[in-house]
Amino acid sequence: MVHLTVDIGGRPGIDCRGFCSYCYFKHAKDLPPFGCKYCLPFTKGCDYCSRSVQEKYSGFIPLRDVAEKVLADLQMLSSDLSRITISGGGDPSCYPEFTDLVELLSSLEAPLHIGYTSGKGFDDPGIADFLIENGLTEISFTVFASDPELRRKYMKDPTPEASLEILHRLAKRIEVYAALVILPGVNDGEVLRDTISWLEKAGVKGAILMRFANTPEQGLILQNAPIISGQRIHTTEEFADLVKKTRQLTSMRISGTPLYDPDIGSPFILAEDPGYLQHLPVIRGQAGVITGSIAGPFLEKILAARGDKAHVIRVKKEIADLITIDDIIKLDLSTLPGTIILPGRSFVHISEAEKVLSADGRDRTVIRGPDMLTADGETSMGMTRDEVVALELEGFRTLINLINQWGT
Repeated sequence: MVHLTVDIGGRPGIDCRGFCSYCYFKHAKDLPPFGCKYCLPFTKGCDYCSRSVQEKYSGFIPLRDVAEKVLADLQMLSSDLSRITISGGGDPSCYPEFTDLVELLSSLEAPLHIGYTSGKGFDDPGIADFLIENGLTEISFTVFASDPELRRKYMKDPTPEASLEILHRLAKRIEVYAALVILPGVNDGEVLRDTISWLEKAGVKGAILMRFANTPEQGLILQNAPIISGQRIHTTEEFADLVKKTRQLTSMRISGTPLYDPDIGSPFILAEDPGYLQHLPVIRGQAGVITGSIAGPFLEKILAARGDKAHVIRVKKEIADLITIDDIIKLDLSTLPGTIILPGRSFVHISEAEKVLSADGRDRTVIRGPDMLTADGETSMGMTRDEVVALELEGFRTLINLINQWGT
């Protein structure tokens, strides 16, 4: 079974009727490539860490070009098409040939999924019926609040009542998942309680709460902090507590990013359920494992249970996937062992990291670790506890094997 992703392009803030006030791409600077796992060994920079991460599209991709790419992808399929997802840098609801695109994809007779939309481009509630008739089975819909005026003010939605009505109609007939970026003092508290109640009554399957990021440490790597000057931000502990309390208000599936999923106990279930740890190899090599400040305590607990030779090195950046060379430069080299393992999806080029981490005259081996060690709220929303445990066991098994293979 094959999942086909249809990229429609689009530019944040331009092809979405304007930036939402909290948008990650607001104020983003044009930066040189970060370096990443897709780069060639001796070349820092590739399409992913230069264009894709900054959503550097020239605009929406014309329907004809999208159709040609879909046809080419279909010819490469080795098994039956099981799902089609529409995604891009802009908002699908603002795609000028949206209805034609949906009709084209519906002819493939596979379930259609819209990976994300704010609904800001939808002005006619009748679009909901059109989407259902043309095979839409799942959609992720940014809500922010069920109060139309809050949507109008903070999402720059010109027709918030229509957007909410569309969500309501869709939720009655297909799987709808809501996303809410939480601004403390704006859409938390009573507003959040009202929104969750409204979503549940509408029939929404689940909601993910997303902590607002406003500092470089929280992951603003495009030199665009702050997004909202003076806006208070939740600590990770405050946010995890908010997610937990929100879950107690509803029967809907509630998860949060960066923390956490109350229903299944992720991320890092292994840290709280040591019975699984016996399935991991024993650590015999010595190596330093670089990670973010949120994952750090979990990694320390899990790895310590399998040996005492893996040294977890936390940087100030909270999210490991968003670690850059700037975070590596700040490390105290005198404390580092001879082998260093970077997060698999971090924006760091191996050769540059080796140069920085060997600046004290000691040659250090730098390798890239597994892509995923757990599932955050966005990923776990569609997973069972057993599936997350299996993902974690695979990730940590790979990590420990790398420590044993490359460590001193």
